[in-house]
Amino acid sequence: MGPLDQVSVGMTAEKLVTITPEMTVGHVVPGMPEVYGTPMMILHMEMAAGSAIQPSLPAGYVSVGMMVNVRHLAATPVGRTVRAVARVVAVEARSVLFDVEAWDGGRKIGDGTHRRGVVDVAEFERRFGVTRPTAALA
Repeated sequence: MGPLDQVSVGMTAEKLVTITPEMTVGHVVPGMPEVYGTPMMILHMEMAAGSAIQPSLPAGYVSVGMMVNVRHLAATPVGRTVRAVARVVAVEARSVLFDVEAWDGGRKIGDGTHRRGVVDVAEFERRFGVTRPTAALA
């Protein structure tokens, strides 16, 4: 049995966020407009995609981003609520392809595709030398 055996085309999830000043391009790059930044939109699309399949993965497995191909179509000011949506469109041997969109009310502000790979967390961390900080002694 493979880690993607329970993942299927059509699975969906959404991520709702209210845009804060920290999510704007102007917060990161001085002089830029105080509107929802493209990297934040992509992060929220990735979070929706991960949420769509995580409940169907075996214990100890997670999905990680591999590829993003996204258009940012319209600016969104602070205070608006954005809905990022991800839908599985293909399940392959070691990865899942999603269609992703972002909406500000009834207006589409972004769309594209996103691919996530599925990994065994312990094996992945061992392979790349990831270490976790030890808890401080009291």
